[in-house]
Amino acid sequence: MPAVVVVGTQWGDEGKGKATDQLGQDVDYVVKFNGGNNAGHTVVIDGETFAFHLLPAGVLTPGVTPVIGNGVVVDLEVLFAEIAEIASRGRDASSLRISANAHLIPSYNRVLDRTTERFLGERRLGTTGRGIGPTYADKMNRVGLRVQDLFDESILRQKVRSALDQKNGLFLKIFNRPAIDPDEVADELLSYTDRVRPMVIDCSLVLNDALDNGKTVLFEAGQATMLDIDHGTYPFVTSSSPTAGGACTGTGVGPTRIDSVVGVVKAYATRVGEGPFPTEVTGVEGERLRSEGGEYGVTTGRPRRCGWHDAVVTRYAARVNGLTDLVMTKLDVLTGYETIPVCVAYDVDGVRTEEMPLTQSDVHHAVPVYEELPGWREDITGVREFSDLPAEARTYVTRIEELARTRVSAIGVGPGREATITRHRLLG
Repeated sequence: MPAVVVVGTQWGDEGKGKATDQLGQDVDYVVKFNGGNNAGHTVVIDGETFAFHLLPAGVLTPGVTPVIGNGVVVDLEVLFAEIAEIASRGRDASSLRISANAHLIPSYNRVLDRTTERFLGERRLGTTGRGIGPTYADKMNRVGLRVQDLFDESILRQKVRSALDQKNGLFLKIFNRPAIDPDEVADELLSYTDRVRPMVIDCSLVLNDALDNGKTVLFEAGQATMLDIDHGTYPFVTSSSPTAGGACTGTGVGPTRIDSVVGVVKAYATRVGEGPFPTEVTGVEGERLRSEGGEYGVTTGRPRRCGWHDAVVTRYAARVNGLTDLVMTKLDVLTGYETIPVCVAYDVDGVRTEEMPLTQSDVHHAVPVYEELPGWREDITGVREFSDLPAEARTYVTRIEELARTRVSAIGVGPGREATITRHRLLG
């Protein structure tokens, strides 16, 4: 049975939650393998909207085991608030499982994240201030706190004190903030121990056993390719690996077990936060895309920067992730345009390139080269067969497919679970 990875191909907010939720109807496990509550995804079921930040989308599907992998950083306060929220709406999260090796976001890293951003001023990175980056930094510096540490109080307290020996020096001497009491931090974390204990698993063992027993496992990325710490528009990126390779390191499932990689791509493009965005449009055009697409962050509520589809980015994402399929979302948002620009190449200081520029400076200097495609005016939100789309909409999809060199297997034409056109099966 297959192991399928779902990734974003742009800067996030492509609609991965909806794609994961749809695929999740036919799988046994849905596994979040990177990131934390610095990103969110929205799922609409029978007209009811759910916004998730830490919980995998599969938590809403009966019979599916949702898993938070070791590559995720976990804010326990946020996690249990989300569980309480869906419970208040008649949904059960008791099947949730969490890797013992997942790292915890302590309160001092939230403070450090927000304080550092303010300190950077105009050089800020545009983080969400949730403590994600500092927690991944602690992980790499080998001073992080893991879920399993909750079960040994002396180790947890020792690790918190050790971390704050350094960080309190920063707070006091650099940022002019009061020191943080390590016992208060440890007490807060330990207050969740009994609730977390039944959820904790050996993620690698459970998932590999599931695949051995013929189960289907869906790996769900947070953020997206262009925010990958290695392959994104560095330094304006996240602190983890939301590309397909991250599914392996973030869960303990080897690459030879992955059967397919599905990339989710918005029919246009958006970005939240700072950093290069070659096809960004501002003014009336940008506001129209933002308004009609409802482009406001699930986690932060921040208005997203909007722009035209960038085929250079999509093709790059196809290569980096080894995509087997694309799921295009929000095609309906483009209804009503006389023509629709698609970026097919960049002009970098007078030189045309159809691939991502080699250097950070060249990415910043990239000017999009557009191809104008005909638009359509018909309402497509009720369409369920590709052949029933207006000819111009079909042309738009197939041109993106050609430029990406990857087949478009599903197309979203509205926010609901059912508002999807299926061209090729993604499972089986």
